[in-house]
Amino acid sequence: MKLSWAVTAPVTSMKRFLSQQGISHRGYSDLKHRGIIWVNGRNVDQTVQLQVGDEVTVILPPEVADPEVAVSTEPLTILFSNRDWVIVDKPAGLNVVPGPANRTDTLVNRLKGVWQAENAENRVPHIVTRLDRFTSGLVWVARHRLANSLASQLQAAHTVEKRYLAIVSGQLTADHDLIDAPLAPDPTGYNQMVSPAGKPAQTEYWVQERFADATLVRVQLHTGRTHQIRAHFASLGHPLVGDELYHGPLLGGMHRQALHAATLDFTDPFTQENRHFNSPVPADWQALVATLRQ
Repeated sequence: MKLSWAVTAPVTSMKRFLSQQGISHRGYSDLKHRGIIWVNGRNVDQTVQLQVGDEVTVILPPEVADPEVAVSTEPLTILFSNRDWVIVDKPAGLNVVPGPANRTDTLVNRLKGVWQAENAENRVPHIVTRLDRFTSGLVWVARHRLANSLASQLQAAHTVEKRYLAIVSGQLTADHDLIDAPLAPDPTGYNQMVSPAGKPAQTEYWVQERFADATLVRVQLHTGRTHQIRAHFASLGHPLVGDELYHGPLLGGMHRQALHAATLDFTDPFTQENRHFNSPVPADWQALVATLRQ
């Protein structure tokens, strides 16, 4: 894969310049051993001294698929795909990455099948936003290491906006609030719990609709902790409907946590375009809302 940049300010080394473009230390090591670097159309090594006005081009080595990862040809709803990103609309029940429970048919396995059919150059998916198995909605995938590095930088700078929809049990009194409570693994189970020893976690929510036994909220994450939305609302005494792990009630036939990754917004670091993606709520969610409104 070939990428080019113009040198617009004085720099001390090629390594520093490439670091400014988002190429990590690991990526730079790959370039030293397997990649190609051009300056103004001529092949150079990493000791070259750059000048303002130079054009730097790098050719990154292909990322070859892991032969240990199985290929799945099951369908996958892809909302967007280009050289750098894939946005997948994940159904509830599909694992994102292979694990002990499923090693052959996860989102990663299905992407491998798609990319194999396309004869894609890079075949290693880098998951930027992971969802729990029974959470539906948008999953952001980087198609190469540089994209993954840049996406991580965007998230660290808090310039990625991820919004969810959740249906929590009971009646929330505040129309809008920020849950600011650190989370840590529960030593007695698989859940997360509010703990002073945990990592900082912030979940902001806005009430969208109130029902007799539940509340529909729009949620924005300001941190990305494991089970953050589920654990935070459970800590308030309002676990998500259908969330067995956090003791949420089973209402309206919903047998999974009522959580949906609805929107994703970020500025593409390669093109500077504003990227916006939206996932409509699935059928089981619509059925639950219809029942709660009765």
